[in-house]
Amino acid sequence: MSAPGGEGPGERERHGSIGQLLAFAGPRRALTYLGCALSAVSMIISFGPYVCVWFVARDLIAVAPRWTEATGIAVYGWWALAFAAASIAVYFLALMCTHLAAFRCASNMRKQATEHLMHTSLGYFDTHASGALRRVVDGCASETEGLLAHKLPDTAGSIAMIVGMLVLFFVFDWRLGLACLVPVALSLVCMFYMMGGRGMDFMRRYMGSLVTMNKTGTEYVRGIPVVKVFQQTVYSFKAFHDAIDEFTRLAQDYAVTWCQNPQSFSLTVINGVAMFLVPVAVLLAPGETDPVHFLANVAFYAIFSAVIPTAMTRVMFMSDAVQTATDALQRVSEVLDAPEIKAPAAPQVPQGNDIVFDDVSFCYEGADSPALSHVSFTVPAGSTVALVGPSGGGKSTAASLVPRFWDADEGQVRVGGVDVRSVDPQVLMGRVAFVFQANRLFSQSILENVRAARPDARRDEVMAALAAAQCDDILAKLPDGIDAQVGTGGVYLSGGEVQRLMLARAILRDAPIVVLDEATAFADPENEVLIQRALGRLSQGRTTLMIAHRLSTVRNADKIVVLDHGQVAEQGAHEELVAAGGLYARMWADYEQAVSWRIRANSSEETCSLMPEEGGDR
Repeated sequence: MSAPGGEGPGERERHGSIGQLLAFAGPRRALTYLGCALSAVSMIISFGPYVCVWFVARDLIAVAPRWTEATGIAVYGWWALAFAAASIAVYFLALMCTHLAAFRCASNMRKQATEHLMHTSLGYFDTHASGALRRVVDGCASETEGLLAHKLPDTAGSIAMIVGMLVLFFVFDWRLGLACLVPVALSLVCMFYMMGGRGMDFMRRYMGSLVTMNKTGTEYVRGIPVVKVFQQTVYSFKAFHDAIDEFTRLAQDYAVTWCQNPQSFSLTVINGVAMFLVPVAVLLAPGETDPVHFLANVAFYAIFSAVIPTAMTRVMFMSDAVQTATDALQRVSEVLDAPEIKAPAAPQVPQGNDIVFDDVSFCYEGADSPALSHVSFTVPAGSTVALVGPSGGGKSTAASLVPRFWDADEGQVRVGGVDVRSVDPQVLMGRVAFVFQANRLFSQSILENVRAARPDARRDEVMAALAAAQCDDILAKLPDGIDAQVGTGGVYLSGGEVQRLMLARAILRDAPIVVLDEATAFADPENEVLIQRALGRLSQGRTTLMIAHRLSTVRNADKIVVLDHGQVAEQGAHEELVAAGGLYARMWADYEQAVSWRIRANSSEETCSLMPEEGGDR
């Protein structure tokens, strides 16, 4: 699904925030216009009781002190009640319309953002925390509901109220009306001071602080088990505490330092219209030729001035809501502008399962140096090629370019002789199976977790995949076997067991190309043996690109490519690289030295020390 109305980022920038939001509402945007019109009508009708009060005051003053001669007062009272009831009814209809549009707008915003994320490159999620994305997709959409459902119709009503006030201010006595207009002007000046310039900058930083607080809070909650194990509660809480502290500081700085004085002055003048009205009335009274009529006008303005605080407060809340919604819209637009993996206009079909990196370079957004620089190597069809090298050398980045988690900046990554950017993403993903270093199971049965790779797989096919992945011992220890529920309310598995289930998922997918990102990570020795067997079963007859830090897992690979600082340092078979005496030979020597060390207890001093095995090198 594209952006609202099929607009791209450039088009969205040319429209106002309200227009962009209403575009999400689709056909229901008409209800927003109708609701705003009804709200304006409701506000105009609400002036009726004040006019009726003026008639009552006029008649009473005219016959004073013979109050019984004012026979039309009851009629004015019924008219005032009718105007009030009509105003409420019309306003209710207005809110019904705007709420229907607001809910559709928020719903479409969530749907479009979520659907866009479904087509975004998977690498995007490596650089954008899930907590921050949840805050944007869900929280920012919610923040627009209040604007469209309440603030927008209230603003339309406020505009109608202000226009009506200006008319009524000058209908009865323009001099008294001008006196009532002064506090309105002063309040508007204060409002523009608070909401403009630094105020808008504050709103951007305020919303950014909310996203950060949400992200760090999510990370903290997810990391509580690790925090407890290592007793690092104070230190791990620091990032979350700093995010809360930053949010608190921003709120206090804006509310106290920036808004306190202008807001106090604004509230004082709009609630103290009498300070301006009474002196003017006192000055004008001696020169009036019709004191009764003048007194009735003063009474009207004194009563009608109660409308001013309501109107100005609505305008102030609208300004705040527009700022919030503008920032929310900007953040949602950033998600909608995330790069998509789109199908090419004329897709090509790979004619084989070999992988070729041809002078490939890639740099992450905002990085100072490229992650890969002019990398070239080949993975022949049906062979196993391992990527090794120091941490940060570019191994995972190179592997992620094969399924288009990212697209290369320069050069080509070809599968079956075809640039992956020229292959339909669905076709490409169907040819590649993945086993990541960090895997996650769904809160479902083992059957459904493995079947996620191929939803139409039969139960016996899933069982065969589990057997091939050496998972028989896992099923044997569970009372419900393959139907055992994983996670909350179910069973919990070790990291090695989870990894074997992921291998079963990859085996069930039966893709001709396999990408393994440190598949033996976090596995104990027993699980590692089983995982190695499962990897052997998975790699049979398939093109396998393997990333590994444990060199023992890649010794038998058909070819080893050593990446260092984003470049190919050397490549070849294990024996060739060891004999060459380069980076791989040094890594292999370090590995052999590491595995030769064991812990030896010194009972006399009750200490432990690392000692080499006999025949090992220090």
